[in-house]
Amino acid sequence: MDVLVDNTHFTRIERILDYIHNNIDSPLSVESLAKKSCWSRWQLQRIFLQETNQTVAQYVREIKLSRAAEQLLLNTNRIMDIALNCGFNSEISFNRSFKQLFQCSPSAYRKRGQHIGLKTPLISSMPNHQAYEVKKRLLQIRFDYQADFYFYGVSGLIQGIFAKQPNYSKTIPLIWQKMVDTTGIKPPFKKPVMGVIDTRENQDHASSTYWAGYKVNNKETSNLASEHLLHVPAQTYAVIPHTGLVKHLDLTIQWFLSTWLPQSDYQSVEGFDLEIYQAGFDIHSNESTMECFIPIQLKPC
Repeated sequence: MDVLVDNTHFTRIERILDYIHNNIDSPLSVESLAKKSCWSRWQLQRIFLQETNQTVAQYVREIKLSRAAEQLLLNTNRIMDIALNCGFNSEISFNRSFKQLFQCSPSAYRKRGQHIGLKTPLISSMPNHQAYEVKKRLLQIRFDYQADFYFYGVSGLIQGIFAKQPNYSKTIPLIWQKMVDTTGIKPPFKKPVMGVIDTRENQDHASSTYWAGYKVNNKETSNLASEHLLHVPAQTYAVIPHTGLVKHLDLTIQWFLSTWLPQSDYQSVEGFDLEIYQAGFDIHSNESTMECFIPIQLKPC
């Protein structure tokens, strides 16, 4: 019975999300959405927060502002026109809300010209033929720009998820163990660690180079062996959240590449994929959360 109730709640939240996305340029109050959902205002707030980890008002606000931020980068329309087009009543309220989310004014965001902090609508990660085991849940992709950095670690060749004979489930743990042996840091790691996949010369999904390690600053590089250093250039990424065991990360990535990306206005590009694990990440926990960064760009018109 509990599972049935949970699934019913999830389906109703999906319907509310569809309504929000289709009417994002219109005023969307919690009261009006509660009536649309056939829940009380309190029920909608509680269940929406449970399923999305966001309040209704927060979600609507961030999607409106992300849409506005993308328009700032893609066209030369006046800021006032963009504000009105995205459902704001005045340029003053728009500027205030925009600065709260993006930590800069709309004009400064446009001048910088980088996708930073943009959030896309939540959608359900429905299973597909290539990622049939992905648990149905809501995922929110965001776009982010990362400046270049230096990385210290160890590397090895892997056959990735689309290779004819994938071996990453066996080779990646060995590379991480080699990193532990080389650097001396041991799990649970006290600082963020990263996996980096070099896809620049990955022809026909053949072997890729996988690195395990962590960021270092420019000064530290002078004291480190060059064979253990990697320079990752500045890139714009799609950031995919993953919750659960690391061994299931490939299913989330397959869902993104096979379902989300083809339906978007973006395409992946050669570069460096990043797996970012925060300090204390527990590889054995079903509740652990990490993020995967995949380089992207707008599709040609």
